[in-house]
Parts: sequence; structure tokens; C-alpha cells
Amino acid sequence: MIDVFTKKGTRMNIFKTFTLKWWQTGLFKLGMLALGIAIGTHWHALFDDYLLILTTVAAVSLTYISYVWWKQ
Repeated sequence: MIDVFTKKGTRMNIFKTFTLKWWQTGLFKLGMLALGIAIGTHWHALFDDYLLILTTVAAVSLTYISYVWWKQ
């Protein structure tokens, strides 16, 4: 896709750095929580076999993020 004004190709960068305010972060987390609850209630039978794995992944990743946050 070519941008008409700059004559350059435009690409979507989904990994760009940006800053959110505290209320925007809270809104994002609330949306993700609601999405997780909706998926969990709708497809609960699909995730029954993977509950231990998902819980372990969540615990390890959250522990790591908490450690990094605590050290900064």
C-alpha cells in the first residue's frame, strides 16, 4: 500500500512502543479479564484437560513479571 501524501509504503507496526495512562491500562486489563471470563465460560470443556498447564504458565509468567517489577 502506498501513502498518497508521502509516496512511501505504509506498514502496520504492531510492536511499536507507546505509553498508556493508568486509567487506560486499567481499562485494557478490565477488557482482557472480561474476554478471559467470556472464553472460559463459553468453552470450558475445551480447556478442562489443560487446566494444570494453563495455571502453571500463568503462575510462572506472573511470578517473573512480579520479580522484574519488584527489582526496578
